[in-house]
Amino acid sequence: MDSEGSVAVTFRSRSENRDRLVNSHRDLKVTATTRKPLSWKTERAHWKRGIFSIMGVDEAGRGPLAGPVVAAAVYFDYNTCKNFPKSLRDLNDSKQLKEEERERFYTLIVKHARSWGVGIVSREAIDRINILQATMQAMTLAVEQAAQKLAVEEIVPELLLVDGNYFRTSLPYEYRTVVDGDAKSPLIAAASVIAKVTRDRIMYKLHELYPQYNFASNKGYSVPEHLRALKEHGPCPEHRRSFRPERFQGELGFELLTKEG
Repeated sequence: MDSEGSVAVTFRSRSENRDRLVNSHRDLKVTATTRKPLSWKTERAHWKRGIFSIMGVDEAGRGPLAGPVVAAAVYFDYNTCKNFPKSLRDLNDSKQLKEEERERFYTLIVKHARSWGVGIVSREAIDRINILQATMQAMTLAVEQAAQKLAVEEIVPELLLVDGNYFRTSLPYEYRTVVDGDAKSPLIAAASVIAKVTRDRIMYKLHELYPQYNFASNKGYSVPEHLRALKEHGPCPEHRRSFRPERFQGELGFELLTKEG
């Protein structure tokens, strides 16, 4: 290639690199400044019905191949909702937040919530009763724990707002499911943060026991590095026996686990 061609290629490469950097910074700025803020529209519809004692409920960990499923329930007083602390006004769906933001909001939610609860259902229970029932159980445990704290003050939840399109519980509370509720309702978003942070902390501990799977990074989800580790090391005791994804059969040894159950 002649020198003129070399210069042209170098120029294009530098230009492309510059454009990539500009686009990258722009994307980061857009993410930080245009994240859709949550409103109280979902809660307000029930306030208008005279229902003010509302608890948000959400879960984390339905989809991973390993670890427990965790649910959380969060209760803010009506007056706190109407005059939401300034430090919590950027609260959002936990999936929209960076890890450091989730940790910060976790601390703030625990500080300002009138009550909150967590329900954890183990890998063993997931395999015994299936992930859907385990999720319902975790949500029930979370609500029960939060409600017990409120009972001391003679407060009874009038309504549960639950993320998703399905919920069943043995508890005697009225409930409404909200599709994508963690991106719509501050109460559900708060529960999503508590559930996600709690489960992540559990996965960090499991990482110490089974570092070969890098649970600290992938949290048990079926990302490429986790699948490579499974292929190399096989499953550990925290991998869900009842999860039988066809594309993993044979290649990852999950069929060995299903024979036990």
